[in-house]
Amino acid sequence: MTTGPLIVQSDKTALLEVDHPMASDARHDLAVFAELERAPEHIHTYRITRLGLWNARAAGHDAEFVLGVLDRYAKFAVPQSVRTDITETMSRYGRLTILRGEDGELELFSEDKPVLAEVSRHKKINELLGGRLSETTFRIAPWARGHVKQELLKLGWPAEDLAGYAEGTPHAIDLADGDWHMRGYQQQAIDKFWAGGSGVVVLPCGAGKTIVGAGAMTVAKTNTLILVTNTVSARQWKAELLKRTSLTEDEIGEYSGSVKEVKPVTIATYQILTTKRKGDYAHLELLNAKDWGLIVYDEVHLLPAPIFKMTADLQARRRLGLTATLVREDGKEGDVFSLIGPKRFDAPWKEIESQGYIAPAACFEVRVDLPEQERLEYAISNQDDRYRIAATSPMKIPVISRLMKKHEGEPTLIIGQYLDQIHTVATALKVPFITGETPVDEREVLFQKFRTGELNTLVVSKVANFSIDLPEASVAIQISGSYGSRQEEAQRLGRLLRPKADGRTANFYTLIARDTVDQDFAQNRQRFLAEQGYSYEIIDAEDLL
Repeated sequence: MTTGPLIVQSDKTALLEVDHPMASDARHDLAVFAELERAPEHIHTYRITRLGLWNARAAGHDAEFVLGVLDRYAKFAVPQSVRTDITETMSRYGRLTILRGEDGELELFSEDKPVLAEVSRHKKINELLGGRLSETTFRIAPWARGHVKQELLKLGWPAEDLAGYAEGTPHAIDLADGDWHMRGYQQQAIDKFWAGGSGVVVLPCGAGKTIVGAGAMTVAKTNTLILVTNTVSARQWKAELLKRTSLTEDEIGEYSGSVKEVKPVTIATYQILTTKRKGDYAHLELLNAKDWGLIVYDEVHLLPAPIFKMTADLQARRRLGLTATLVREDGKEGDVFSLIGPKRFDAPWKEIESQGYIAPAACFEVRVDLPEQERLEYAISNQDDRYRIAATSPMKIPVISRLMKKHEGEPTLIIGQYLDQIHTVATALKVPFITGETPVDEREVLFQKFRTGELNTLVVSKVANFSIDLPEASVAIQISGSYGSRQEEAQRLGRLLRPKADGRTANFYTLIARDTVDQDFAQNRQRFLAEQGYSYEIIDAEDLL
């Protein structure tokens, strides 16, 4: 065992030698159960976490598979303590199960009596139980299915939920005929989701997550509630469902700030569900309005905290989460696991790229020097102001101009975080911009002009991070972001990954102020690129000017 690219350490970190010929295969297999923590040039550090192992277990992989991966790529013997810990951690999943008894009531069951005794004595779980039925079974309060799963996960005993689902009101939905077909990985994702009952499908932006949602709906054939990030996304979902399924205009409703339609298939925004009036959620009745048999959560990594609370009460309905990354900046991956469901399917980005379904992308970090006056202002500012000063430096504008000239004629998105920076850049470059303040109808007009080629360049805020279909965009210039957010990096890169008609490679640039927190945060974003197998090149802005 002397040739592998991996060193597994006793603290459950694994060091991957990036330039090793087996590194790409190792990265692919590690992604099933390990999380990339650091990604400098030559050695990437992965951490084997409990949640990663439980997600792998729920997806059908056992400890033998995980240890087999580590043994296959390890340069030295895997420490015995790590082997034991992996085996014992994975064995915890499913030792407790949630079942539905003969009387239709929920039950917590385990043949492992000490484990059952341990969890039932825990104060928070005991409050959710309705009494002991036998040595191996406790009654669960009818409303507590989701809450029990949350608390058991926190205790380190993730339950397997086998209690089944309400069928919902039947509604006929079939895939539409046409000059398209379900891709192999899309069908596999649907099959894995359906076999598991509920859970999350992870696919790159541009790989057809909406089609996976539509496919799941044609299996369920029931009233369906689809929760999306914004109104533009809701309308794109509606257009895609009309194109890909037998559903008609009359069967699909929009429930948003501007429209309140409840139909057999209803597409609602997270914002409307989390709107409060006099301290209460004003639109909560939507969750039970149509006896939904399926609830689809688009961009599940962006799920607002109140939606988790609502979802805890929706455990009797099938739940499908769709996302490009399970990374959450708020650390609530455990809530996704327990309340939406475990990861059922995850297709590596580079694998789908190799099949020709998403465009190849080249990633660059362009480092810009701040002038002396800006450096002085940065030096004396507090930590909160430093990122804004560095990220919004006017020195980035001539660099943007040079990149636009380099890619003249290519559809280009300039993406920023700060509204004043977006206005300044759009004015300097004489191009239109879109922010959260732009009316939805005006946004759709500008996006459509971009799609048709009437507009070549758009400056956009974070409203374009997700669920915006701009298939021909082939250049993105990221000028500021959310403090190095990996989920944001996934969304922004994803804007470029729709396959191009001429097969060209997309180019993704991030402009960074050198020797500032802007550069520090960039290292976090780079972790996501490395995790997906993308390399990035560091360029000095002076070389572009």
